[in-house]
Amino acid sequence: MSHELPINRRHLIAGAGGLLGLSQAAGAKPAAAMSSDGRTASHAVLAPTPPMGWNSWNSFATTINEAQALETAHIMAEKLRPHGYSVFTIDIQWYEPNVSGYDYNTHPTPTLDGYGRLLPAPNRFPSSAGGKGFGPLADRIHALGLKFGIHLMRGIPRLAVERNLPVHGTSYTARDIANLQSTCPWNPDMYGVDMRKAGAQAYYDSVFALYASWGVDFIKMDDMSRPYDAHILEIEAAHKAIGSTGHPIILSLSPGETPVPRGNHVRRFAQMWRISDDFWDEWALLNAQFVRLENWNQFREPGAWPDADMLPLGRLAMGQRNTKFTPDEQKTVMSLWSIARSPLIMGGDLRYLDQPTLDLLTNDEVLTVNQASHDNQPFFFADGTHIWTARAARAGDYYLALFNVTDGPKPNDIGFDFRTLAIAGQVQVRDLWARQNLGSFADRFTATIPPHGAGLYRLRAA
Repeated sequence: MSHELPINRRHLIAGAGGLLGLSQAAGAKPAAAMSSDGRTASHAVLAPTPPMGWNSWNSFATTINEAQALETAHIMAEKLRPHGYSVFTIDIQWYEPNVSGYDYNTHPTPTLDGYGRLLPAPNRFPSSAGGKGFGPLADRIHALGLKFGIHLMRGIPRLAVERNLPVHGTSYTARDIANLQSTCPWNPDMYGVDMRKAGAQAYYDSVFALYASWGVDFIKMDDMSRPYDAHILEIEAAHKAIGSTGHPIILSLSPGETPVPRGNHVRRFAQMWRISDDFWDEWALLNAQFVRLENWNQFREPGAWPDADMLPLGRLAMGQRNTKFTPDEQKTVMSLWSIARSPLIMGGDLRYLDQPTLDLLTNDEVLTVNQASHDNQPFFFADGTHIWTARAARAGDYYLALFNVTDGPKPNDIGFDFRTLAIAGQVQVRDLWARQNLGSFADRFTATIPPHGAGLYRLRAA
């Protein structure tokens, strides 16, 4: 396990057991339309490959509005969708009429329906007026060939509890099901839901039924993965509620660090889960992700993806700055996320997408590693280096990722013995970033990798 870095959710932005056993038993029965392993009634697996898309947090914070969302979605459909990026997600506080950035209102006044369910703020999302919710916007996103995602905080709005609104379809109220001692340490919007109370599951069922009716395809549910055991019943409740809708919604749990000992549980009840706190463009944070992804490697499978978080590339932080990652570090991010098969969710402002960033995001040979490799494995040969391999879809082909995590100043020669993969004889090596064949090599391949840099290659027996 890596050491936990003392990272607050927002401070980097402008700069630079007993319950578990009970809950597993309770969650073992399949929901109406989805079983506990994430399969629908038709046996299709939600998220069979790592989800790819865009999320508004890194570039808009809480402030995105409908016009900005549509402008961004059109750019995404034109420039990123042809390469597999399909999930368009509006992040936190889309329900708040008055937002300013990366801070939250101390006394929020979210837009609610009569049953305490969050609705888009109509001053920011005009098409939601009249109770339409995100339905009209989701329709326009879908028309672009994209999936529509939203962010959701764990629990029930504090304003719903204050007003003691009814729980849809029941005789219970918000005060009957709220856990006033269960709050998020960094966001004041919600109270937890006490899943031992009658009406609690009905509340979550009603929330996800409403969002399914809008056509939501993806929900990033926050304040879930940490502390994990305290929130297990609500994690299972969200999963069960999604199954009850009959609508395929990918569930992404946030933030991390999700505890590795809960890997078997989390991959039953979510399709993605964060392995760290918010990831921003700091080398220390990137360096820490190596060990986290190595620790989570055993739990990755189709429909269950350890999530190293969004890609803080391009223009960030409400237009205040560009990414602080150097070109070599940017290549390291994309190489690591690809060889470890983390979801690829772009966070930068697509309205300012420059050609180098676009080229980085749309190298299809690199993206194929993320989407179509298997048997991905880390190796531990030397300090200051990380090496991963994976099998390619073509029988006998492999991928090789070499990482130099030293601070330099000189590059390192990193070698890999082909016998490690039981490959004998001459091996053809292709540089995926350069999109060039490097020739044939006998027994061993060595590349010169700059500090904080990476190389990604395809190996093929000659």
